[in-house]
Amino acid sequence: MVRVVAVVSLVLSALGAAIGIKLDGNGYTDLLIAINPAVPQNNELINRIKTMITKGSEYLLEALDRKVFIKEVNILVPPTWTGSFAKARRETYDKANVIVGHPNTAFGDEPYTKQMKGCGEEGEHIHFTPDFLLKDDLLKVFGPREKVFVHEWAHLRWGVFDEYNKKQPFYWSKTQEIEHTRCSGKIAGKLYDVSSGSPLPCSFDPKTGLPTKGCKFIPNKDQKTSSSIMFMPSLDAVKTFCEDGDHNTEAPNRQNKECNFRSTRTIIYKHSVDSAALKTLTPLKTKPPPPKFRVVQRKSRATCLILDVSGSMSGERIRRQQQAAALFLSEIVEEGASVAIVQFSNDASIRRPLTKIKGKASRDALIKNLPTSAGGGTYMCKGLLKSLEVLKADDGDTIGDDVIFLTDGEASDDINTCFQTAVKSGAIINTLALGPSASVILKTMADQTGGKFVVAKDDLLSNQLVEAFSSFSFSDGDPIKQTVQLESIGKNTADWFNGTVPIDRTVGNSTTFTVIYERATPTVYIKSSSGRVYTQAHIKDDTASKTITLNIPGTAEPGVWKYSFLNRKAPAQTMTLTVTSRAAHDSVPPLIVTAKMNKLSSDGSKPLVVYAEVSQNLMPVLGANVTATLQSDTGHSVQLYLLDNGAAADNVKDDGIYSRYFTYLKSGRYSLKVKVTDRTDTKRSLGKPSGALYVPGYIVNGKVELNPQEPPVNVEPANVGSFSRIATGESFVVKVASGVTPNFPPNRIRDLSAEFQNDNVLLNWTAPGEIYDEGTAKSYEIRWSENLEMLQKNFSGANLLNTSGLQPKEVGSAEQHHFLPDTQIKNGTTLFFAIQAKNKKGVKSELSNIARVTKFLPTPEEPAYPGFSLVIIIKSMLRSFLPQW
Repeated sequence: MVRVVAVVSLVLSALGAAIGIKLDGNGYTDLLIAINPAVPQNNELINRIKTMITKGSEYLLEALDRKVFIKEVNILVPPTWTGSFAKARRETYDKANVIVGHPNTAFGDEPYTKQMKGCGEEGEHIHFTPDFLLKDDLLKVFGPREKVFVHEWAHLRWGVFDEYNKKQPFYWSKTQEIEHTRCSGKIAGKLYDVSSGSPLPCSFDPKTGLPTKGCKFIPNKDQKTSSSIMFMPSLDAVKTFCEDGDHNTEAPNRQNKECNFRSTRTIIYKHSVDSAALKTLTPLKTKPPPPKFRVVQRKSRATCLILDVSGSMSGERIRRQQQAAALFLSEIVEEGASVAIVQFSNDASIRRPLTKIKGKASRDALIKNLPTSAGGGTYMCKGLLKSLEVLKADDGDTIGDDVIFLTDGEASDDINTCFQTAVKSGAIINTLALGPSASVILKTMADQTGGKFVVAKDDLLSNQLVEAFSSFSFSDGDPIKQTVQLESIGKNTADWFNGTVPIDRTVGNSTTFTVIYERATPTVYIKSSSGRVYTQAHIKDDTASKTITLNIPGTAEPGVWKYSFLNRKAPAQTMTLTVTSRAAHDSVPPLIVTAKMNKLSSDGSKPLVVYAEVSQNLMPVLGANVTATLQSDTGHSVQLYLLDNGAAADNVKDDGIYSRYFTYLKSGRYSLKVKVTDRTDTKRSLGKPSGALYVPGYIVNGKVELNPQEPPVNVEPANVGSFSRIATGESFVVKVASGVTPNFPPNRIRDLSAEFQNDNVLLNWTAPGEIYDEGTAKSYEIRWSENLEMLQKNFSGANLLNTSGLQPKEVGSAEQHHFLPDTQIKNGTTLFFAIQAKNKKGVKSELSNIARVTKFLPTPEEPAYPGFSLVIIIKSMLRSFLPQW
């Protein structure tokens, strides 16, 4: 078997990955752009996308030394659009690198990129609005579309960050000058207060000496060539990315914070996914060809369930398969999809040909044909080939069709005879490994075909098999159609199984309570928030599959529902409850949770990161309780409480993306389940991601030309009521070498801040853990300097603070430390601070972000005018009218 698996792995590797952007020579291929189904058909939108990418490819080539360009692009249009579009292969909405959809209410038409991971790591996707692509008046405030595309591409592909900072647009430089947060610092401009709609002299904050909120930096439109794509690509002179010679390490922007003060160009060339290729690629001497575009469309889904009925599935396993598949067919698969069922053991047979889902009768017909008995060998190829045969019935091929392949064992046949055929078929093969003995080739097959790989335990109590099937939902980008899982819980009891399930205002249609029991039908009592009671008279009890179903008629009322199931007729038995629902209204998208890992495989040398995104109508939901459960097929189980606090593994505070390090790594294949519930302070937030800068105006021939003021943010607070969500992520594999025990440090402190309080400096940060973000660190080493580079390049040589009385708190706690310098700090002096944490084994964390603080107090010998020294007032006023700072 080892030889067979090795051969298959080589064959599949040679075929290449099925999805994701690839660098083929100098050209990027497989860039996927998806148009949201809520966008009305407009063929001009496709033309504008093509123009943006074509010009963007030319700009990208010049920006990066003529080394890379865009070679092949797929544009996925909504299923409702009419026209002559190619059939989508493995392109699906959830895999899109660029999404064209209606505005996020917090950002309007501002392009942005969702970046969940750290410096040098690929982002999730770029978001453009139809108006950004169609309305030319937006070019004034964001710049040419091709330049904005390259700005966002750098976020997406290379994991660099913005070089501006809307929250801290100004700072005191080391030369005691007011500087605008930008890179490179060579970009010229002036300061104006534009809050009135006309340029006026700026006013200054008496506490900091910095310009007040209405003050904006207005750049000169006519600049010399500059490297500032991640600051302001709208300037005609901006041709490339900021490099070390031009990089402004003083600027308090996200690029410096996330990337340890390294320039964007350094990250791209030395730390990005393309770093190795960029070192060896030969610059193009001729103009590259324009990108090749395929406009594709995915209609309704055609899916085949391939179910294992070999001997090892006998008994409870075949029943578990039947129960989980039945819930998938009754509640998860969407209306309009076509579903077939194939079973395999020594041979393969069709249990049900492709059947279009049209209401309850079609779903019941499929459920009745689920296999209920097992015996024989595990001839996987026979099942795969039979499923491809079945899927051809709708349109003559299997391109873009869907397979859900469940097995609990190794293949009895030679998998080399069929796997290459399956991979080349164009079908998306999702694989489900039931139990610890399921074939290791399942993950490879899913990876190579753009499918999901999910592992599940075969016991009833975990409910993992139901959750696994529920994760194979299909989304075209319209959340209204999605089935949302509200609860998944089990209990072994001799009497009552009680609890509550909140049904929030965003869901309620097609609400179903599904109870699976081990031996005897329990007594059912379910009570709505208004007091309506559902009992045995309202349920459907399938005693053959030991499944109870309660379908709530109409729209379930919002509020907290209570459930009680009494085990009267049997000794202690296991019961599980699954609650699903859909959007309550066509105009109100439901609250959605997605779960994922930063990587789907690990050798144990670095910790993994768990992410859960909680959002409603693209808006982040804050203050939720988010718990992740990770279980391996070898019995290892870890529960993690995820945080959105901007510390440790979490990149941005209050962006609705909750995360945590997973450090207790042991070999195995892991399932990932996330449960989210509300708290009293749960709310929606702006959650600003990385994106293009809204430019307030330009100086043209010495005259200020203001752009329209940035539209105000209009975000209504979430008012969904109590909620609960369950999300199942793709499974991942850990292989730790025998005898190796990772020696992980405390996590890097990323939110260190400093402020002057008279002559004292108050430092604030979030406590790291003993091992990344678990436990309690042993001690801190805090150093400071008036020289930024001293901390960056020679931390141990900087001034050491006395922290003997500072005992680290538990991870996640707020830390504070007061520092009183031994010598008088002069007015206008900037100090820099950094921290390293150390654990009990003496392993130190990475250096923290570097906090800066400038002492700004009115000097007593000079008359204070609204808190300013007269000298600084005059300098600031003069500076705002000078062409250079």
